[in-house]
Amino acid sequence: MKQNLHPDYQPVVFMDTNSGYKFLSGSTKKSNETIEWEDGNTYPLLKVEVSSDTHPFYTGRQKFGNRDGRAEQFRKKYNMK
Repeated sequence: MKQNLHPDYQPVVFMDTNSGYKFLSGSTKKSNETIEWEDGNTYPLLKVEVSSDTHPFYTGRQKFGNRDGRAEQFRKKYNMK
């Protein structure tokens, strides 16, 4: 493998800004913020808006819209048959 070609892969902490849920994972992304993790080490902190803690697919709180097509919705809206 060529040297200095790939970015540094390091452990980072991801934090869901909606729920405060945090998890430790590996990433090449850099951050100016750091956080002390449960193991006592300090890691870069990356803030994300959606994680498995708040995403509807994982939480089961997904809203399903009306399953009618566009034409059917138009007909219902304007009371057409």
